[in-house]
Amino acid sequence: MSVPVTRERLRAALDRLPRVTLADLPTPLHDCPRFSEAVGNGVRVLVKRDDLTGLAFGGNKTRKFEFALGDAKAQGATAVVTGAASQSNHARQAAAATARLGMKCVLVNRHDHRSQMGIQGNLLLDYVLGAEVRLVKNGNQQGVKEQVAEELRKQGEVPYIIGGRARALGTAAYVGCLLEILDQLDALDATTDFICTASGHGTHAGLALGVKALGLPIRVQGYTPSRGDEQQRKEGVAGTGNEAAETLEIVTRLEAAAVESTDAYVGENYGIVTQAGLDAVQLLARTEGILLDPVYTGKAVSGVIDRIQKGEIPAGATVVYVHTGGTPALFAYAPELVAHGDYSQQIVSGPETV
Repeated sequence: MSVPVTRERLRAALDRLPRVTLADLPTPLHDCPRFSEAVGNGVRVLVKRDDLTGLAFGGNKTRKFEFALGDAKAQGATAVVTGAASQSNHARQAAAATARLGMKCVLVNRHDHRSQMGIQGNLLLDYVLGAEVRLVKNGNQQGVKEQVAEELRKQGEVPYIIGGRARALGTAAYVGCLLEILDQLDALDATTDFICTASGHGTHAGLALGVKALGLPIRVQGYTPSRGDEQQRKEGVAGTGNEAAETLEIVTRLEAAAVESTDAYVGENYGIVTQAGLDAVQLLARTEGILLDPVYTGKAVSGVIDRIQKGEIPAGATVVYVHTGGTPALFAYAPELVAHGDYSQQIVSGPETV
């Protein structure tokens, strides 16, 4: 069993890594009493606002890109190649970050159902931010990324493909987020029993690594947006956390068996809304004025609500929910939101003027 390290030791480890300034940090930690009351069971919910990192509508990737693009700049990179789904928050924040740093950005995104609905949401912002966007259909995205990198080299650019090294650095960034949360809880004279977040590996892994490194009695729960094998998912989180531990040069290691990750709130599949997820979007908006997205954070918060109401998060507990952003996707999912909320426009006539 590894001996817990101190907060100062973790901060020093982070400070040794190349870094650029992109995010407005620390992000706020908001107490949410009206939401907590609405959910019930005497559980206090606080929201760590990483949707407010400040770059192009914010989100968790901005915090991660401080380290990944710090590494890219340290290697002399002039261009970044990355991409995911057409409504990718990662891609949108990459476009914004490279714009701020004066780097070229090529996004190799999927030609999926949402892209066929037109240029909206995150995809619209990719273009506004000046990225070159390529949509891949029926093909190997990674292979296209490699092709793009070769094209860039021939143009005299030095490309940096967001991949394994960037994943480890982004995960380390969320060790830094954990330190922020602890400092903010200290200022509130509070502690937390649970840290919950939408989990695509890195954010979850960084928070869990920080908790374990410090030897804290906090359960870190990840709510994945995609279906998959549970063991593989847990091994993925642990492996990503351990890559970050090596990068930070700390001895702490995560074990897959101890990782808490669930796909119980995904619904039909990734990117397809759930009624519970849309309920969560509406509830947090109407009690605290905080917006979630339908793909990641809405589904994750629906899981937190369900576990609180079932008593799996026990009465009287404190939960910190780490909000990873993604709100531009709300506009791409307008038809589902409007149908769910039964929104209607009331058109009235004003009084006649004399």
